[in-house]
Amino acid sequence: MNLRLHSLPRLVLLGLLVALSACSILPESEPLRIYLLPTTTSPQQAREPALQHALRINTPQASRILSSPRIAVVPQGNQISAYGGARWSDAAPVLLRDRLIEAFQRDGRMPSVSNEDVNLYADLSLHSDLRAFQSVYIDDKPVVVITLDARLVNRNDQHTLANRRFEVRQPSADPSVESVVEAFGKASDRLSGEILEWTLSHARKLP
Repeated sequence: MNLRLHSLPRLVLLGLLVALSACSILPESEPLRIYLLPTTTSPQQAREPALQHALRINTPQASRILSSPRIAVVPQGNQISAYGGARWSDAAPVLLRDRLIEAFQRDGRMPSVSNEDVNLYADLSLHSDLRAFQSVYIDDKPVVVITLDARLVNRNDQHTLANRRFEVRQPSADPSVESVVEAFGKASDRLSGEILEWTLSHARKLP
């Protein structure tokens, strides 16, 4: 009886050593790669302000998976997933909002462009719903799809001046995450250019 009691701690220690050795042979987790949203638009000299209206661009509303830093992909059908071991540097709606602000500031035709986090006066506000910000496999090839429902609102009377759905599709050069990220950058720049011209055309109608 006493012999069994004395041998019990040794058995426990042996069990721990076996468990630790088993853990040591498990594969190491894949390092997480963080991607910025690339830009494909070359820098240009901002033009003189052509309008006197200030614009506020709000962060787009989005579903839970699109509101995260995950890089979304639809491999087939209605199945939505994310690229393993890869993340955006920020949540997708924030990246898109900042890209829109960058496009307006680079263009220079509006004197002031800000977001909802900055307490600046604004005559107009751009509200939106991000419906798609993902790569979709079409004929076994990834295509980046960005869909944004935008509403331009007069902040003086809270009336909607215009609303429109924007959708941009940009094929990726190959299935690698790096190529898909580049396609996201091209699609975001194209979308920003379309929203810029659309917003300016309606802002010109204001007194």
